[in-house]
Amino acid sequence: MFAFSSHVPAFVGQTDAQSRLRSEYLRIIGGTGATRLNGSGSLKLDIHYRLSDANADYTMCPTYPSLFVVPASVSDDEVQQAAIFRARGRVPVLCWLHPENGAVLVRSSQPLIGIMMNSRSNADEKLVATFCTSISQKHFQRRKLYIADARPRKNALANGAMGGGSESSANYFHSEVVFLGIDNIHAMRDSLGRLRDYVDVHGAASSDGSSSLLRSGGWGWGGGNLSSMTAAVSALGDSGWLMHAHGILAGAAWIAARISLEGASVLVHCSDGWDRTTQLISLAGLMLDPYYRTFQGFQALVEKDWLAFGHPFADRLAMPTFSGSCNPTVEVFRGSLSGSVGPSSPIRTAPASSFTSSTSSQSPGAVSSNYSPIFVQWVDCVAQLLRLYPRAFEFSSAYLVELLDCVLSCRFGNFLCNSEKERLQAGVSKACECVWKHLDDQRSLVGPEHDHFNLFYNSELHSGALLPPAATLAPILWPQFHLRWACPSDMLTGYSTPTAWAQGGELEMQARLLARRITSMELGKESAEEKVKDLVSGVQSMTQQLQAEKEARKSAVAFAARAHKEAAALRRAVETLGCKIRFTNLKSSMSQGEASDEDTEINDREKASELPTIDQGATNDGSSFDEQDQFSVSVSLDSEADIPANHFRKTCQQEYGTSCSKNREGCKWPQNGCSRMGSGLLGLRANFDALEQLSILDSYFDVEHVQNPSTYSYHNKSHPSGVT
Repeated sequence: MFAFSSHVPAFVGQTDAQSRLRSEYLRIIGGTGATRLNGSGSLKLDIHYRLSDANADYTMCPTYPSLFVVPASVSDDEVQQAAIFRARGRVPVLCWLHPENGAVLVRSSQPLIGIMMNSRSNADEKLVATFCTSISQKHFQRRKLYIADARPRKNALANGAMGGGSESSANYFHSEVVFLGIDNIHAMRDSLGRLRDYVDVHGAASSDGSSSLLRSGGWGWGGGNLSSMTAAVSALGDSGWLMHAHGILAGAAWIAARISLEGASVLVHCSDGWDRTTQLISLAGLMLDPYYRTFQGFQALVEKDWLAFGHPFADRLAMPTFSGSCNPTVEVFRGSLSGSVGPSSPIRTAPASSFTSSTSSQSPGAVSSNYSPIFVQWVDCVAQLLRLYPRAFEFSSAYLVELLDCVLSCRFGNFLCNSEKERLQAGVSKACECVWKHLDDQRSLVGPEHDHFNLFYNSELHSGALLPPAATLAPILWPQFHLRWACPSDMLTGYSTPTAWAQGGELEMQARLLARRITSMELGKESAEEKVKDLVSGVQSMTQQLQAEKEARKSAVAFAARAHKEAAALRRAVETLGCKIRFTNLKSSMSQGEASDEDTEINDREKASELPTIDQGATNDGSSFDEQDQFSVSVSLDSEADIPANHFRKTCQQEYGTSCSKNREGCKWPQNGCSRMGSGLLGLRANFDALEQLSILDSYFDVEHVQNPSTYSYHNKSHPSGVT
């Protein structure tokens, strides 16, 4: 099979089916109602029920799971004794527990009451009665028990000839037996065949791809014959598909109402308890529990009621199945549409055989009579509920169509074989791809705007049970599935492919397009907000840099102003000596090579006149200064300067109007330390000839002043505060 040979990853990211089933059991019988409804498990279990592994090795019932829920007061031995009284060992087990009133939903197969219809089982009667027992204020109370037999009454009586039948209310205390009248798998198979014939004949295209307008000479639909149109309407009714769907919906709604409104427990069974029973149980659970109306809950519902409790998917869908022998072999069943196949449906003709009518005999083993669209019919009923309650389901009709396509494709391993036991023996979970992971990956890649999401879903609006009135349960033909290949062209207006038609009606498509536009706009908004944040961050960073530059500029201007003042003070000090200053740029002199000193000699008075005035309030004039430039300053006596002979002998009082406190005779520069420039002469290249003409006294170079030259100072007349 393709599921085993496609070499795709196995159930990656999925726990095994038995672990998921156990988690669902714990959710059902554990915790409070609010905890259960949101799908979370709990360890606080209901004391009335327990998990039983009486079927751990599948010997009690090969089609039941290895783990199920039974009343806590019933032992495993009693469960196994009760299984003997039920067809195929399918003992009554709990499927769902109401979180508030304690009513339960129970499933089983028909009892084996024998041909005389008088056989009884104490273990079975005790087990069934325990499901109806509740403890209120330390007193045992019995609630009403409804035994819902899904079959028509005549069918149940007919099964008595083979040892089966139905329960007697006299044997089960405070019980009532109700027959829901749902036909068997053969009636459903014939009904689907007639429905397909109706679609082939009266649709735009048949199942083989040819135009139905050209079939039967054009009299089928396009000929304008009024009788043919009337026949088309009656043909849909004659197919019985909608009538069968209505019966299943009505039966499930009745079960849900008994549990939710009346607080009664309901036991549901048919003949074997794996076809009609599964339809009713799962559909009633979908109505009762909002958790099952989510993606995760719907998966749990299908795995619990359909897969774990042995719905024979291989037989019903005409797929190969596992024989159960030591060497795995497959046995191909070809589905028969007996009684419904005619020349109008050539695609359904088997390659090596021909289909015959229901009255003709069939060769044994050539065709299987077990094929029936039970699961397809149930999904159709779910789609009808989705139509009635468009805001109660998290998933859309497109999700249901996709799920059916996945089941019928044999691509995934979840729906292979007939039971949990067969899937374990065949190693399905280790070799095949998981359909649930496939669907989850599709939704995760696109997001909430994926077609599987129901745009109108509102969990708060339908937080309880769905109990549709009987008048609203009349179904319609599910167009997203049955008519997606056969709709007239005008019905497909606005849809590029039949798949787009399967995604929903025009209103849903418009809402989905609007949701996608909103999502796109939200993404654009988020992108724009990110850009704005980046721009704001950049502006803030630039503002901080600009502020730092302003602070640095203020510091530089202040430093330049101080340097200018100090240079001016030094110039005035040197002018007092009658010297001239020569500034030499070492960097430029090295590059110029043989440039003469006279070219770089600048008179201090001319230089002073050219220097700009700098103060702290000055603005940047755009000029740049190279901090790497180095200057050499030399001071020499100006021969043209007219200096009085006694200029250096003047006292501080004569020159500056002040008296020196260090010498009683008055300060005579350079004898007094206050007129010695000290560190101000450091770095100046002295002209020794000029120093000899100054006739500096020997006391100028005394030991004290040489060791501490920073004590030398000169008082500028124009700056009484002095400059060091």
